[in-house]
Amino acid sequence: MSEADGNGGGGVEPGGSLRRSVTPRPIPAAPPPGADPDAEAEGGSEEDSDMELLRNLLARTLGLGTEPPERVLDELSLAGIARFMQSERCRRVVCMVGAGISTAAGIPDFRSPGTGLYANLGRYELPYPEAIFDISYFKQHPEPFFALAKELLPGQLKPTVCHYFMRLLKEKGLLLRCYTQNIDTLERVAGLQPEELVEAHGTFQTAHCLRSSCRHQYDLSWVKEKIFSSLVPKCDKCQSVVKPDIVFFGENLPSRFFSLLQSDFQKVDLLIIMGTSLQVQPFASLVSRVPASTPRLLINKEKTGQSDVFMSLMGFGCGMDFDSDKAYRDVAWLGDCDEGCLALAELLGWKKELQELVRKEHAAIDAVAAPEDTSSASGGDPTSRRGRTDGSGGRAESSGASSEQRGDGKEP
Repeated sequence: MSEADGNGGGGVEPGGSLRRSVTPRPIPAAPPPGADPDAEAEGGSEEDSDMELLRNLLARTLGLGTEPPERVLDELSLAGIARFMQSERCRRVVCMVGAGISTAAGIPDFRSPGTGLYANLGRYELPYPEAIFDISYFKQHPEPFFALAKELLPGQLKPTVCHYFMRLLKEKGLLLRCYTQNIDTLERVAGLQPEELVEAHGTFQTAHCLRSSCRHQYDLSWVKEKIFSSLVPKCDKCQSVVKPDIVFFGENLPSRFFSLLQSDFQKVDLLIIMGTSLQVQPFASLVSRVPASTPRLLINKEKTGQSDVFMSLMGFGCGMDFDSDKAYRDVAWLGDCDEGCLALAELLGWKKELQELVRKEHAAIDAVAAPEDTSSASGGDPTSRRGRTDGSGGRAESSGASSEQRGDGKEP
């Protein structure tokens, strides 16, 4: 995936330098007698503009010379967030989620020492761990990726409390959009519809032939059949490799990501960030796109996305401030993501409703899986026992879209 934001103007080049830089100029000689002083002043306008740009960047980053933003939380705590959510001022919530919300479903995250995905790739003999999601490496050596996919796909995975908390936000008319880095599609299984989602790093839901002159599309059930037969999926039409529509390093993010973020992040009333390290750009920079008064809640095992002056100047600063004397809108709840959602739900008076929703939806998924397990035991399709659900909470889907797609969270 692209590691740099695609902003124009004074953005960042791939090497990390400001596109617009101050060019040193020699000190001009004194004007000759009779010269127009206004003309000389005009000559320095470009340099003045450059200096003004840098002054504005520093002022915005360091909070100098600007009016303090409005503080809308009565307390920088989870209780303060809950009271704000119950007020008339909170009508549109955007969620940003990463691999941490799916670990309770049995899906590893990327960076946890010892248990994370990158810590357990030695058997694939990769030149570097991220190569397994590098498009150039994949085109030459697709076998490691599909071997990993075979390990990650099995199992009747169920959405977590975090997924169903977002479902509750939707049902209560608060969810504007969920921006997810995950490719496990558990947001869909929990009941979020495609129009309510921005799958920033793609999805396993569909796949395409890599040959540019072909690009034939395949669904998940076709890809799964190949993977569980220990085959590299090859196009039926041209025999080129078929790649799931997830975003690899070296590929662009979906156009939907860029088309929606401009409007969504300008009108959001509350940003909830869950289970992400905020280390992958341009996704991580989204937290800095909300209005200056919009509260931001982080539910995560550790604090992340905190202010970095240099990265802010480069256009990638997250700017989260939980602890300084100037903190006014950012709240961090540290711990297990499911527990954080339950704690917030309790403060909102939604806890029993959330727990009942999880129980009901998990039971529906189990009911779908049980007949397939019986069929498999009697000689049915061995891939069917992994279960098939759609995005409506566990109901069977004839096309084979599954709730247990590779759920590594796609947060390399």
